[in-house]
Amino acid sequence: MTPRIASLWLLLAALAGGQAQAAPTRPECIAPAKPGGGFDLTCKLAQRALLDGQVIDAPMRVTYMPGGIGAVAYNSVIAQRASDPNSVVAFSSGSLLNLALGKYGKYGVNDVRWVASIGTDYGMIAVRADSPYRSLKALMSALRDTPERIVFGAGGTIGSQDWMKSALVARQAGVDYRKMRYVAFEGGGEAFTALLGGHVQVVSGDIGEAAAQIDAKRVRILAVLADQRLPGKFAAIPTAREQGYALSWPIIRGFYVGPKVSQADYDWWVSAFRKAAAAPGFAALRESRGLFPLSLDGAELDAFVKKSVSDYQRQAREFDLVR
Repeated sequence: MTPRIASLWLLLAALAGGQAQAAPTRPECIAPAKPGGGFDLTCKLAQRALLDGQVIDAPMRVTYMPGGIGAVAYNSVIAQRASDPNSVVAFSSGSLLNLALGKYGKYGVNDVRWVASIGTDYGMIAVRADSPYRSLKALMSALRDTPERIVFGAGGTIGSQDWMKSALVARQAGVDYRKMRYVAFEGGGEAFTALLGGHVQVVSGDIGEAAAQIDAKRVRILAVLADQRLPGKFAAIPTAREQGYALSWPIIRGFYVGPKVSQADYDWWVSAFRKAAAAPGFAALRESRGLFPLSLDGAELDAFVKKSVSDYQRQAREFDLVR
C-alpha cells in the first residue's frame, strides 16, 4: 500500500469514527433581558456548570439582549446569527408562551434548534417583607375587596407568563382580570426593584429569581406555584394549593441555538450540557440557584417544547389572548 493510499484510508477511518467536535472558540450565553432576572440566572448557571464540569476551560461570557421578553434575541439570532456555533440563548416557559401568542413576529417554534434544559423553576407570589399581607388568603381577600389598591408588577407585558400568573390570582379572588392593575417590567430584576421601592404591592415571578431577595429577607413569599412544597431552603414556603387555591406554574429553563448551526456544533452543545448535568457537583449547584431537576436535550427537548407551545395556545384562549 502506497503512503498516499494509507493516508486516505486513515482519513476515511477518522471520518467514519466521528472525530470529536472542537469546543466553540468564544462560547457565549445570551440572556434576553437585563441583568438580575431568570434569563440571567439561567446563563450564570450554565456558565458555572460547564466550567465546573470541565466541558470548557474558561468561563463562558454572558451578554444581555433585552427586548420583548426574548423577542429581540429570538429575531436577532435567526436573522443575523443563524449559523453562529459559539452562542446559546436562554429560554424559559415564558419564551414558549410568547411563541404561542405570536409575540416573536414572523418566527415560530420551528425556527431555532432547541438544545437542552438545565432545570425547572416554579412561579411564586411575593410581597415586601413589611407588607400587611402575610398569607395568600389575606392578599386574595384584599384583592377581592379593593382591587384598585393592589398593583401587580412582573417581568412581562399582557399575555406573558408573569401576567398569566397575576391573572390567575385575580381570577381565584373573583376579580375580572381585565380590571387587574398590572405594571410590566423588562425582567424580574426590575420588578423586584419596584416592589422594594413601594411602586407595586405584589410581584408574580419565579422562585429561582427571588432566591437572593429571600436570602436578604427583603421579601415575603406568600405562595409557590408548585403541586408540592419545594425542598431545601424553600421548604417553609406554602404552596397555593395547600392554601386552597388551584394555582400551579412550572417553568422550564434551557437553551437554543440558531437554525443553521451545523449538526456537529449542535451535537457539541447537547453533549456539553449532558456532561455538565452529570458532573458530581451539578445537583448542588442547580439547587443553589433555586432550580430543580429537569434534564431534557436534543430531540426529547424539541418534542417537549413543541407540545408546551401547543398547550399554552389552548390556555391563552381562556383569557382571550389568541383567536
